Amino acid sequence: MLASDLLDALRSPFPADALDQPTGGAVVVELGAGSSGVDAVARDAFAPLPCVVVGIGDAASDLAELCDVLLAADHPQLETVLATVATNPLAATALAMLLRGSTDRTVGDGLVAESAAYSTLQGGPEFAAWRATTPVRTRVDDEGSPVRVERSGTRLEVTLTRPQVHNAFDARMRDALLDALSIAVDDAEITEVVLSGDGPSFCSGGDLDEFGSRPDPATAHMVRLARSPARVLARLAPRTTARLHGACMGSGIELPVFAGRVVAHPDTEIGLPEIGMGLVPGAGGTVSLPRRIGRQRTALLALARTNLDAATALEWGLVDEICER
Repeated sequence: MLASDLLDALRSPFPADALDQPTGGAVVVELGAGSSGVDAVARDAFAPLPCVVVGIGDAASDLAELCDVLLAADHPQLETVLATVATNPLAATALAMLLRGSTDRTVGDGLVAESAAYSTLQGGPEFAAWRATTPVRTRVDDEGSPVRVERSGTRLEVTLTRPQVHNAFDARMRDALLDALSIAVDDAEITEVVLSGDGPSFCSGGDLDEFGSRPDPATAHMVRLARSPARVLARLAPRTTARLHGACMGSGIELPVFAGRVVAHPDTEIGLPEIGMGLVPGAGGTVSLPRRIGRQRTALLALARTNLDAATALEWGLVDEICER
Protein backbone atom coordinates (compact mmCIF):
# COMPACT_ATOMS: atom_id res chain seq x y z
CA MET A 1 0.00 0.00 0.00
CA LEU A 2 1.21 3.51 -0.80
CA ALA A 3 1.31 6.19 1.87
CA SER A 4 -1.36 8.16 0.03
CA ASP A 5 -3.69 5.14 0.19
CA LEU A 6 -3.34 4.94 3.96
CA LEU A 7 -4.04 8.65 4.33
CA ASP A 8 -7.13 8.38 2.12
CA ALA A 9 -8.40 5.52 4.28
CA LEU A 10 -7.78 7.43 7.50
CA ARG A 11 -9.75 10.39 6.18
CA SER A 12 -12.71 8.23 5.19
CA PRO A 13 -15.72 7.79 7.54
CA PHE A 14 -14.80 4.14 8.22
CA PRO A 15 -10.99 3.72 8.03
CA ALA A 16 -10.96 0.05 9.11
CA ASP A 17 -13.44 -0.90 6.40
CA ALA A 18 -11.50 1.11 3.83
CA LEU A 19 -8.39 -0.91 4.73
CA ASP A 20 -10.37 -4.17 4.90
CA GLN A 21 -9.12 -4.66 8.46
CA PRO A 22 -12.18 -4.61 10.73
CA THR A 23 -10.90 -7.14 13.28
CA GLY A 24 -7.12 -6.99 13.31
CA GLY A 25 -4.29 -7.79 10.95
CA ALA A 26 -1.35 -6.00 9.34
CA VAL A 27 -1.23 -3.22 6.77
CA VAL A 28 2.14 -2.69 5.07
CA VAL A 29 2.77 0.87 3.89
CA GLU A 30 5.55 2.03 1.57
CA LEU A 31 6.97 5.23 2.99
CA GLY A 32 8.24 7.85 0.55
CA ALA A 33 10.46 10.84 1.18
CA GLY A 34 9.10 14.29 1.87
CA SER A 35 5.84 15.53 3.31
CA SER A 36 2.86 13.23 3.25
CA GLY A 37 0.27 15.74 4.45
CA VAL A 38 -0.53 14.11 7.80
CA ASP A 39 -3.22 16.18 9.49
CA ALA A 40 -5.29 16.14 12.67
CA VAL A 41 -8.02 14.03 11.04
CA ALA A 42 -5.55 11.32 10.07
CA ARG A 43 -3.89 11.33 13.50
CA ASP A 44 -7.22 11.06 15.28
CA ALA A 45 -8.37 8.18 13.07
CA PHE A 46 -5.07 6.33 13.53
CA ALA A 47 -5.36 6.01 17.33
CA PRO A 48 -8.31 3.52 17.30
CA LEU A 49 -7.41 1.88 13.98
CA PRO A 50 -7.82 -1.90 14.61
CA CYS A 51 -4.77 -3.15 12.72
CA VAL A 52 -0.97 -3.06 12.91
CA VAL A 53 0.54 -0.54 10.50
CA VAL A 54 4.02 -1.60 9.34
CA GLY A 55 5.97 1.16 7.62
CA ILE A 56 8.57 0.14 5.05
CA GLY A 57 11.24 2.49 3.79
CA ASP A 58 11.99 6.12 4.64
CA ALA A 59 11.79 6.65 8.41
CA ALA A 60 12.05 10.41 7.78
CA SER A 61 8.69 10.46 6.04
CA ASP A 62 5.97 12.43 7.81
CA LEU A 63 3.81 9.34 7.69
CA ALA A 64 6.31 7.42 9.84
CA GLU A 65 4.56 8.78 12.91
CA LEU A 66 1.45 6.84 11.87
CA CYS A 67 3.23 3.49 11.83
CA ASP A 68 3.38 0.98 14.66
CA VAL A 69 6.61 -0.59 13.39
CA LEU A 70 9.26 0.87 11.07
CA LEU A 71 11.47 -1.44 9.01
CA ALA A 72 13.62 -1.40 5.92
CA ALA A 73 12.18 -3.31 2.96
CA ASP A 74 14.88 -5.97 3.31
CA HIS A 75 14.78 -6.14 7.11
CA PRO A 76 15.24 -9.77 8.20
CA GLN A 77 12.44 -9.50 10.78
CA LEU A 78 9.73 -8.22 8.42
CA GLU A 79 8.30 -11.64 7.60
CA THR A 80 8.39 -12.65 11.26
CA VAL A 81 6.47 -9.55 12.30
CA LEU A 82 3.80 -10.19 9.66
CA ALA A 83 3.57 -13.86 10.64
CA THR A 84 3.16 -12.95 14.32
CA VAL A 85 0.32 -10.56 13.50
CA ALA A 86 -1.33 -13.17 11.28
CA THR A 87 -1.15 -15.82 14.01
CA ASN A 88 -2.44 -13.66 16.86
CA PRO A 89 -4.10 -10.62 15.25
CA LEU A 90 -6.18 -9.65 18.28
CA ALA A 91 -3.22 -9.53 20.68
CA ALA A 92 -0.93 -7.86 18.14
CA THR A 93 -3.50 -5.19 17.31
CA ALA A 94 -4.30 -4.57 20.98
CA LEU A 95 -0.59 -4.02 21.62
CA ALA A 96 -0.28 -1.55 18.75
CA MET A 97 -3.31 0.42 19.90
CA LEU A 98 -2.02 0.54 23.49
CA LEU A 99 1.39 1.78 22.43
CA ARG A 100 0.02 4.57 20.25
CA GLY A 101 -0.97 6.56 23.33
CA SER A 102 1.66 5.24 25.71
CA THR A 103 3.87 8.28 26.12
CA ASP A 104 0.94 10.68 26.50
CA ARG A 105 -0.49 8.84 29.51
CA THR A 106 0.65 9.08 33.11
CA VAL A 107 2.11 5.92 34.60
CA GLY A 108 -1.13 5.28 36.45
CA ASP A 109 -3.31 5.82 33.38
CA GLY A 110 -1.01 3.60 31.34
CA LEU A 111 -1.22 0.75 33.84
CA VAL A 112 -5.02 0.93 33.83
CA ALA A 113 -5.16 0.85 30.02
CA GLU A 114 -2.68 -2.03 29.82
CA SER A 115 -4.47 -4.11 32.43
CA ALA A 116 -7.84 -3.57 30.76
CA ALA A 117 -6.45 -4.78 27.43
CA TYR A 118 -4.67 -7.72 29.06
CA SER A 119 -7.81 -8.79 30.90
CA THR A 120 -9.93 -8.52 27.76
CA LEU A 121 -7.51 -10.74 25.87
CA GLN A 122 -7.56 -13.29 28.70
CA GLY A 123 -11.21 -13.84 27.80
CA GLY A 124 -10.44 -14.15 24.09
CA PRO A 125 -9.83 -17.06 21.72
CA GLU A 126 -6.09 -16.57 21.25
CA PHE A 127 -5.27 -16.92 24.94
CA ALA A 128 -7.68 -19.87 25.20
CA ALA A 129 -5.85 -21.60 22.35
CA TRP A 130 -2.47 -21.06 24.01
CA ARG A 131 -3.72 -22.27 27.39
CA ALA A 132 -5.22 -25.38 25.79
CA THR A 133 -1.82 -26.34 24.39
CA THR A 134 0.07 -25.35 27.56
CA PRO A 135 -1.53 -27.29 30.40
CA VAL A 136 -0.97 -26.18 33.97
CA ARG A 137 1.58 -28.37 35.70
CA THR A 138 1.27 -29.73 39.21
CA ARG A 139 2.81 -27.09 41.43
CA VAL A 140 4.99 -27.64 44.46
CA ASP A 141 4.96 -24.75 46.90
CA ASP A 142 8.34 -23.06 47.32
CA GLU A 143 10.07 -23.09 50.66
CA GLY A 144 11.00 -19.77 52.17
CA SER A 145 10.38 -16.26 50.92
CA PRO A 146 10.58 -15.57 47.17
CA VAL A 147 12.27 -12.23 47.91
CA ARG A 148 15.26 -11.48 50.16
CA VAL A 149 15.53 -8.05 51.76
CA GLU A 150 18.77 -6.70 53.22
CA ARG A 151 19.35 -3.23 54.57
CA SER A 152 22.72 -1.61 55.14
CA GLY A 153 22.43 1.98 56.32
CA THR A 154 20.67 3.96 53.62
CA ARG A 155 20.90 1.11 51.07
CA LEU A 156 18.13 -1.46 50.58
CA GLU A 157 18.90 -4.59 48.56
CA VAL A 158 15.90 -6.51 47.18
CA THR A 159 16.67 -9.87 45.58
CA LEU A 160 14.34 -12.30 43.80
CA THR A 161 14.95 -15.77 45.21
CA ARG A 162 13.29 -18.48 43.11
CA PRO A 163 16.47 -19.50 41.25
CA GLN A 164 15.24 -23.05 40.60
CA VAL A 165 12.64 -21.59 38.18
CA HIS A 166 14.75 -18.68 36.95
CA ASN A 167 12.84 -16.38 39.33
CA ALA A 168 9.54 -16.88 37.52
CA PHE A 169 7.24 -14.15 38.78
CA ASP A 170 4.21 -15.49 40.64
CA ALA A 171 1.68 -14.01 43.06
CA ARG A 172 3.82 -14.85 46.11
CA MET A 173 6.82 -13.08 44.60
CA ARG A 174 4.66 -10.09 43.60
CA ASP A 175 3.35 -9.67 47.13
CA ALA A 176 6.78 -10.15 48.70
CA LEU A 177 8.29 -7.62 46.30
CA LEU A 178 5.60 -5.09 47.17
CA ASP A 179 6.30 -5.61 50.87
CA ALA A 180 10.02 -5.07 50.28
CA LEU A 181 9.57 -1.94 48.19
CA SER A 182 7.15 -0.47 50.73
CA ILE A 183 10.08 -0.24 53.16
CA ALA A 184 11.71 2.34 50.91
CA VAL A 185 8.41 4.11 50.25
CA ASP A 186 7.85 4.54 53.99
CA ASP A 187 11.44 5.49 54.87
CA ALA A 188 12.90 8.53 53.10
CA GLU A 189 16.28 7.82 54.72
CA ILE A 190 16.74 4.95 52.27
CA THR A 191 18.49 6.67 49.39
CA GLU A 192 19.41 3.61 47.30
CA VAL A 193 17.32 0.58 46.32
CA VAL A 194 19.05 -2.21 44.38
CA LEU A 195 16.86 -4.81 42.65
CA SER A 196 18.52 -8.06 41.51
CA GLY A 197 17.91 -11.79 41.19
CA ASP A 198 19.57 -14.97 42.48
CA GLY A 199 20.57 -17.83 40.19
CA PRO A 200 21.10 -18.00 36.43
CA SER A 201 18.51 -15.34 35.52
CA PHE A 202 17.15 -12.10 36.87
CA CYS A 203 13.59 -13.15 36.02
CA SER A 204 12.26 -15.41 33.26
CA GLY A 205 8.86 -13.70 33.31
CA GLY A 206 5.49 -14.54 34.76
CA ASP A 207 4.90 -18.02 36.14
CA LEU A 208 3.00 -19.62 33.25
CA ASP A 209 1.12 -21.99 35.55
CA GLU A 210 -0.70 -19.00 37.07
CA PHE A 211 -1.78 -17.42 33.78
CA GLY A 212 -5.56 -17.34 33.67
CA SER A 213 -5.91 -18.79 37.17
CA ARG A 214 -8.12 -15.99 38.52
CA PRO A 215 -11.86 -16.76 38.59
CA ASP A 216 -12.54 -14.27 35.78
CA PRO A 217 -10.73 -11.53 33.80
CA ALA A 218 -12.55 -8.69 35.58
CA THR A 219 -11.37 -9.87 38.99
CA ALA A 220 -7.84 -10.32 37.63
CA HIS A 221 -7.93 -6.72 36.35
CA MET A 222 -8.84 -5.37 39.80
CA VAL A 223 -6.16 -7.44 41.55
CA ARG A 224 -3.53 -6.41 39.01
CA LEU A 225 -4.20 -2.73 39.68
CA ALA A 226 -4.47 -3.07 43.46
CA ARG A 227 -1.20 -5.04 43.74
CA SER A 228 1.04 -3.32 41.21
CA PRO A 229 4.84 -3.48 41.65
CA ALA A 230 5.13 -1.34 38.50
CA ARG A 231 3.42 1.62 40.15
CA VAL A 232 5.66 1.41 43.24
CA LEU A 233 8.84 0.98 41.19
CA ALA A 234 7.93 4.04 39.11
CA ARG A 235 7.51 6.00 42.34
CA LEU A 236 10.92 4.82 43.59
CA ALA A 237 12.68 5.25 40.23
CA PRO A 238 15.05 8.08 41.24
CA ARG A 239 16.42 5.90 44.05
CA THR A 240 16.43 2.54 42.27
CA THR A 241 19.03 0.59 40.31
CA ALA A 242 18.05 -2.70 38.65
CA ARG A 243 20.78 -5.23 37.92
CA LEU A 244 19.91 -7.65 35.11
CA HIS A 245 21.47 -10.93 34.05
CA GLY A 246 20.50 -14.04 32.15
CA ALA A 247 16.90 -14.32 30.99
CA CYS A 248 14.84 -11.15 31.41
CA MET A 249 11.54 -12.01 29.76
CA GLY A 250 8.12 -10.42 30.06
CA SER A 251 7.74 -9.06 33.58
CA GLY A 252 11.48 -9.72 33.96
CA ILE A 253 12.16 -6.68 31.76
CA GLU A 254 8.90 -4.74 32.11
CA LEU A 255 9.36 -4.14 35.84
CA PRO A 256 13.11 -3.40 36.17
CA VAL A 257 13.17 -0.76 33.43
CA PHE A 258 10.94 1.43 35.60
CA ALA A 259 14.13 1.93 37.64
CA GLY A 260 16.07 5.12 37.20
CA ARG A 261 19.19 3.13 36.34
CA VAL A 262 19.41 -0.29 34.71
CA VAL A 263 22.69 -2.23 34.61
CA ALA A 264 22.96 -5.40 32.52
CA HIS A 265 25.44 -8.27 32.68
CA PRO A 266 26.87 -9.19 29.25
CA ASP A 267 24.85 -12.45 29.28
CA THR A 268 21.50 -10.64 29.53
CA GLU A 269 18.77 -11.69 27.09
CA ILE A 270 15.60 -9.61 26.85
CA GLY A 271 12.26 -10.54 25.29
CA LEU A 272 8.52 -9.87 25.30
CA PRO A 273 6.85 -13.24 24.59
CA GLU A 274 3.25 -12.35 25.50
CA ILE A 275 1.85 -11.95 21.97
CA GLY A 276 2.52 -15.66 21.37
CA MET A 277 0.20 -16.39 24.30
CA GLY A 278 -2.56 -14.24 22.89
CA LEU A 279 -1.79 -11.46 25.40
CA VAL A 280 -0.03 -8.12 25.67
CA PRO A 281 2.63 -7.30 28.27
CA GLY A 282 0.79 -7.17 31.59
CA ALA A 283 3.38 -6.13 34.19
CA GLY A 284 3.71 -2.54 32.96
CA GLY A 285 5.76 -3.06 29.80
CA THR A 286 3.58 -0.86 27.57
CA VAL A 287 4.33 1.93 30.05
CA SER A 288 7.98 1.36 30.96
CA LEU A 289 9.57 0.29 27.67
CA PRO A 290 8.18 3.06 25.41
CA ARG A 291 9.55 5.66 27.82
CA ARG A 292 13.02 4.26 27.21
CA ILE A 293 13.01 3.02 23.60
CA GLY A 294 9.86 4.46 22.01
CA ARG A 295 6.66 2.72 21.02
CA GLN A 296 7.87 1.49 17.61
CA ARG A 297 10.87 -0.39 19.00
CA THR A 298 8.72 -1.75 21.81
CA ALA A 299 6.27 -3.09 19.22
CA LEU A 300 9.13 -4.56 17.18
CA LEU A 301 10.56 -6.36 20.22
CA ALA A 302 7.16 -7.93 20.92
CA LEU A 303 6.18 -8.74 17.33
CA ALA A 304 9.54 -9.94 16.01
CA ARG A 305 9.60 -12.64 18.74
CA THR A 306 13.39 -12.45 19.04
CA ASN A 307 15.51 -11.57 22.07
CA LEU A 308 17.72 -8.53 22.53
CA ASP A 309 21.28 -9.02 23.73
CA ALA A 310 22.86 -6.64 26.20
CA ALA A 311 24.75 -4.68 23.54
CA THR A 312 21.61 -3.97 21.51
CA ALA A 313 19.68 -3.08 24.66
CA LEU A 314 22.39 -0.54 25.49
CA GLU A 315 22.34 0.86 21.95
CA TRP A 316 18.56 1.27 22.12
CA GLY A 317 18.67 2.87 25.58
CA LEU A 318 16.77 0.08 27.30
CA VAL A 319 19.68 -0.36 29.72
CA ASP A 320 22.15 2.27 30.87
CA GLU A 321 25.31 0.25 31.38
CA ILE A 322 26.82 -3.20 30.76
CA CYS A 323 29.12 -4.63 33.40
CA GLU A 324 30.12 -7.90 35.04
CA ARG A 325 28.34 -8.69 38.27
